[in-house]
Amino acid sequence: MNYWLVKQEPESYSFTDFQKEGKTDWTGVRNYTARNNLKAMKTGDKVFYYHSGGERAVVGMANVTRPFFKDPTADEDAWVAVELEAGKPLKNPVTLAAIKANPKLANMQLVKLSRLSVTPVTKDEFDEITSMSK
Repeated sequence: MNYWLVKQEPESYSFTDFQKEGKTDWTGVRNYTARNNLKAMKTGDKVFYYHSGGERAVVGMANVTRPFFKDPTADEDAWVAVELEAGKPLKNPVTLAAIKANPKLANMQLVKLSRLSVTPVTKDEFDEITSMSK
């Protein structure tokens, strides 16, 4: 199993919106590195849902329910999407400030590649953020 983080502006598609729908196709990614991360996702992988913009916090969890397929919102075949199923919200959102302040998360791609919308997360990082949310 692998672990991931996806970012979304809550004004565009909040975690609450995602939970109401239950599942969504994660479309619209137009960065090659983020696209390659989508291609690496497998069914059953765990995903953190991160609100970008003003909130800047990990707010919920999701699971990959369908590996990559052609993004139906793209004109070119190069772009892909995955299907995600909403999980539970974190009891306490974990802010970017708290992540940056935690030395165990200093190498997290969220910190190092802050503009990337889909990033891998190590199991240790996943466990640490999960622990911080309790």
